[in-house]
Amino acid sequence: MNNKNHSRYASGHQAKTHFSSRTDYLINELKIMAPRRWAMNLPFRDYRFEFEDLVPAMAATIGKIVMVAAVVGAYAGTLGLSPEFVIENARFEMLIAAVLFVILISGFINPTANLPGTHGPLIPLIPLIVASGGHPLALGLLIGVFGFILGLSRGGSLLARLTSKGVCGGLLIYLGFIGVSGQIKKLFAWAESFDMAYLAFIVIISTIVMYAWLEHIQKRWLAIPLGSAMAAIIAFTLGAPFEFTTAPGIPNLNPAYWWGENSGWQLGLPGIEHFIAVAPFAVLSVAMWSPDFLGHRVFQELSYPEKTDKVLMNIDDTMVSASARQAVGSLLGGGNIASSWGTYIVPAAIALRPIPAGAILTGVLCIIAALWGYPMDLAIWPPVLSVALIVGVFLPLLEAGMQMTREGKTTQSAAIVIFSSALVNPVFGWSLTMLLDNLGLIGCKERGKELGHSGRWIIPGITFLLLCSIMAAIGMFPGVPALLESFRQL
Repeated sequence: MNNKNHSRYASGHQAKTHFSSRTDYLINELKIMAPRRWAMNLPFRDYRFEFEDLVPAMAATIGKIVMVAAVVGAYAGTLGLSPEFVIENARFEMLIAAVLFVILISGFINPTANLPGTHGPLIPLIPLIVASGGHPLALGLLIGVFGFILGLSRGGSLLARLTSKGVCGGLLIYLGFIGVSGQIKKLFAWAESFDMAYLAFIVIISTIVMYAWLEHIQKRWLAIPLGSAMAAIIAFTLGAPFEFTTAPGIPNLNPAYWWGENSGWQLGLPGIEHFIAVAPFAVLSVAMWSPDFLGHRVFQELSYPEKTDKVLMNIDDTMVSASARQAVGSLLGGGNIASSWGTYIVPAAIALRPIPAGAILTGVLCIIAALWGYPMDLAIWPPVLSVALIVGVFLPLLEAGMQMTREGKTTQSAAIVIFSSALVNPVFGWSLTMLLDNLGLIGCKERGKELGHSGRWIIPGITFLLLCSIMAAIGMFPGVPALLESFRQL
């Protein structure tokens, strides 16, 4: 099998001069690749590095710095830890992800497993997790265990197959719109903090014009580096405050330091009560992976041409990889909460590049940023951060969602998932609309008949009830008191 895969890529690869355009060359590379799952894949034998791989690598590094710092910062703010702790732990987490998982797994061992990134939607719940008696290590280990179970049982791909185009498209539209509007609000809040609100308006208008121009010349994959550079130049030229504060250095690599009672997290090791406290949040975290992973896979499918199935992200393998990254990272002392790396896979799909080469470059850039220090300051500067996320993740998600909901029957499901997601959150919207759609109450009536009893109502029904029970227990329904808190008071 390995020889066959090797001969396919070797015989199919042709020099760039054989193609009439750069796009044709990149498409051919996608078609001839035959990645090995959980076996050694080598550069130049199984894939090649291209200039376009730098784009998702840069976007992923920027996103990684921001997201890990946000997760650790949410913990630190609740636990009373210093900003210096946040920076050191974030740098440590970047080294863990880069060396052990991004380069090793996604770059060499399984190029169809997307990079394990950060679980952004869970960040607002971190203060509640800590207030409930949770412990970062207990949460990380349980997420790793539950994620392994779902990935090894192929539950992630099963739920993906049960999600229609209408449901998935509506989910992408919702996530894209919420993301864009959220970043615009953050950018204006930043500019208003030093009485230069017009600066945010100028940056956003310039970004819109730049993105439209790149769409016109079919170079949208350049949006992240050009947009980030443009935003930084405009903001700096107009007098926005900025300074480098993170000096070069190596973070503490000793797990005993991080999980000591008087050092690092200053929490010591977790007890059984900590695992009980975080169990509902761990289940919810892993359940939220399915719509997230599905959106990333679908975006690849919409961006890649036909006959490229072999290089598409494998949802179950990505869950296994993210679970391993979560468990190992937590044991070593990190505070990251893992998920599929959206700021990598979305720009990689736009650039028509497979996972492995960009993964290796991402790992290298993360190592450089963590050790050098100064790039971390630039990446989290609001104009650079917001523009990179808007043009690299949220606008493409909006476009993909709209593309998936062109047909009349899909728009019903898309509208319901957007409506219900706005009511509670995307997990509720996805699970409820998947159930209604598969039952045939909305969307394509014929589709539900082909799924059988298990796919039509048993699995979607159990998924919806389980998630609703967990969300009700921890107080995620608007206006409804948390059941766990009510029980504690009784």
